[in-house]
Amino acid sequence: MPLPGLPWSPEFMEAYEAATKGDGSRIKIAASRTKLGTVNDAIVRYLASQVFAALAPSTRAMRRAVLERLRSEHGDKRIGKLEAEHVKRLLTKMRPWAQRNWLKTLRGLAAFCLTEHLIDTDPTDTVKLAKAKDTGGFEPWPLAAIHLYRAFHPLGTRPRLALELLYGTMAARSDMVRLGPQHVQGGIISFRRRKTTVAVDIPMLPELAEATEAMPKAKHLAFLVTERGQPFTAAGFGNWFRDRCNEAGIPDLSAHGLRKAGATRLAECGATDHEIMSWGGWKTLREVQRYTAAANRKRLALRAADQIKSGTELANLDIQFANKGEN
Repeated sequence: MPLPGLPWSPEFMEAYEAATKGDGSRIKIAASRTKLGTVNDAIVRYLASQVFAALAPSTRAMRRAVLERLRSEHGDKRIGKLEAEHVKRLLTKMRPWAQRNWLKTLRGLAAFCLTEHLIDTDPTDTVKLAKAKDTGGFEPWPLAAIHLYRAFHPLGTRPRLALELLYGTMAARSDMVRLGPQHVQGGIISFRRRKTTVAVDIPMLPELAEATEAMPKAKHLAFLVTERGQPFTAAGFGNWFRDRCNEAGIPDLSAHGLRKAGATRLAECGATDHEIMSWGGWKTLREVQRYTAAANRKRLALRAADQIKSGTELANLDIQFANKGEN
C-alpha cells in the first residue's frame, strides 16, 4: 500500500514513522534505499521526529529545504564520520544568510543525532561564522512613501487595507494574512505569532479601523483575501504586495519594511523598547533594538537639543537679570 503525500512531506513522514514502528512482520518502507547510519538515515529520522514537528512551520520549511539538499549530495555517507572540517567546507562557498540557515539546520540535526546515539560528538560545536556586516536589514518605509502609497491606493481597496494591516499591527506576513474580525474584541487585536508563539494584544489604530470599515462587507475569516475570496499564503501575499508597491511608484520597499516602519514610529513617539517588543511580538530586546536603533538615536539627539536650548534660554535670562541689577 503506497504512503500518502509526496516523499518527505509531513503526511509521508508520519506514515513512514508509523510503518517503521509496526510489528516486525511488516516491510519497512524505503529500507532498500536508506542504509542505517548514513546521512540519509539520520535525516529521515529527524524529519519524522517530534523534535522537528515542534518547530515553527517557517523553520521546518527552511530546514527541510536544507536537509533535502544535504541528503541529495551526501546522503550515502556515514553520519558518524561528519566532522567540523566537513561542515566548514560546506559553508565556505555560501552567502552569509545561507551559512546561518545551514549552520542552524545542521546544529538541529546534530543535537537530534546525539540523543539518538548516531554520533558521538557534535561536528558543529566548534564551527563559528564570521560576524556579518550590519547592513541595517530591510529599509523602513519613510513617511513620504506611506503617504504616496495611500494617495495611490484609496480607502476601500485591498492594497490600502494591506498597508494599514502591516503598518498598524506590525505583524509578519505569515501572521497578517490570518488576521480577521474574529481576532478583534473591544478594539483590541489579539493573536499568537506563528513563528515564535508569542501572544500579541494591541489596540486597533484609527487608520486600520477606517480601512477595515471601508471595505465591502463580506463573510471571510481573514481581513484580506485574494480576488477569488481565498486567504493569501505568506509568499503569495508578498508577491501581490510587491506589485501594488510598483503601481504606487515605490518599487524599492518591502512588506517587511512596514513592520520596521511601525517599530520606528513607536520609537519616535517615545515608546520604550519593552513596549515596542510587546507590540511586535518579539521575544528579546536585541531583536527590537535592530529595528529601533536609528529612531532612538534621533529621539535622543532631539531631546539633547531641547536640553541645550533650554539651558541657553536660562543662561540668557540670568544675563538679563544681571544687567537689570547693574542698572
